[in-house]
Amino acid sequence: MAAQPIYLDYQATTPLAPESLAAMQPWLGGPESISGWANPHSAHGPGRRAAAAVEVARGQIEALMPPGGQLIFTSGATEALNLAIRGALPALAPRRRIVTLATEHAAVRDTCLWLESQAHEVVLLPVGGDGLVDLDVARAAITTDTALVAAMLVNNEIGVIQPVEALAQMAHQAGALFLCDAVQGFGRASLPQSADMIAISAHKIHGPKGIGALWRRDGVALEPLIHGGGQEQGLRSGTLSPALCAGFGAAARLAGEQMERDLAHVAMLQKRALELFAGWQVNGSLEHRYAGNLNLRRDGLDVARLMSDVRRVAFSAGSACASGSGRPSHVLTALGLPSAAVRSSIRLGFGRYTSVDEIDRAAHLILDAADRQIG
Repeated sequence: MAAQPIYLDYQATTPLAPESLAAMQPWLGGPESISGWANPHSAHGPGRRAAAAVEVARGQIEALMPPGGQLIFTSGATEALNLAIRGALPALAPRRRIVTLATEHAAVRDTCLWLESQAHEVVLLPVGGDGLVDLDVARAAITTDTALVAAMLVNNEIGVIQPVEALAQMAHQAGALFLCDAVQGFGRASLPQSADMIAISAHKIHGPKGIGALWRRDGVALEPLIHGGGQEQGLRSGTLSPALCAGFGAAARLAGEQMERDLAHVAMLQKRALELFAGWQVNGSLEHRYAGNLNLRRDGLDVARLMSDVRRVAFSAGSACASGSGRPSHVLTALGLPSAAVRSSIRLGFGRYTSVDEIDRAAHLILDAADRQIG
């Protein structure tokens, strides 16, 4: 049997935590276990027990959120971000300006660009070579006709941590709402306490795929995207999965309990990786960065060929969401990198379950293949 590849693609998804799997298992029961498969929106006893499991999970996730808000379960962060952006705009009329960053995830960027075709004004704020937004440029763009400001806490491609609290304050000073895409930062970085909406995803914190959530501050008005039975405060119709909710809740609880330990672990792994990849250049700020994301480049490298040559390491050339699009990374391009530098960049993502030995072995394989390629 072939050995499992070394997994260094934590920004695409994270391994399911044993604690999350254990929390899900009681709600995956067969016909003999009614409570395990009952509809949590049913009024009978098994349904109420399933609903109670959902609410326990909701509380576990809300415990990591700012006070004074409620959590809405969704199918994932993409739906949560769409609900936040498109759902908030009707109540903010006649304001039609949306301000976001050029380096945002496609779930925000493409939604905003679609809204531009619907007569909304979209401003994509540039970033510097370090991947950080210029707050003076942002302040000038966030005018009194701005409805919404959206920014990612931790960038999914380069790991840069944006000054989201400052952006939230600017939004509020202009009378706008602030949305934070915290998918890569939830459980790993401080959330903006003054955000109006925060989108998160379970499978980026060692929970199951297929579930995410939008947290909204009390008083923020939203229009639903999905109509039907009126579940989730009337904002997201559809039957919830108690198993997915339970797994999400357990992953969030664990992330809160282990945050300091996890951060210390990835900082140690980053230090080791930087030693091994000495001579490679880091894309984005090293100072303002989540340590579990290293985006590196080496001049002259063909990353597509490198990935083909290094099958024993699971790593990426950028966002998994855009990897099949054929488009160059809009994030690296926004940093001002020429196309050759974009094509010579790799992303290494590691976390809770990554060992130093795995970093060492992966680096040896990648460096050896790069040396053979470049000569």
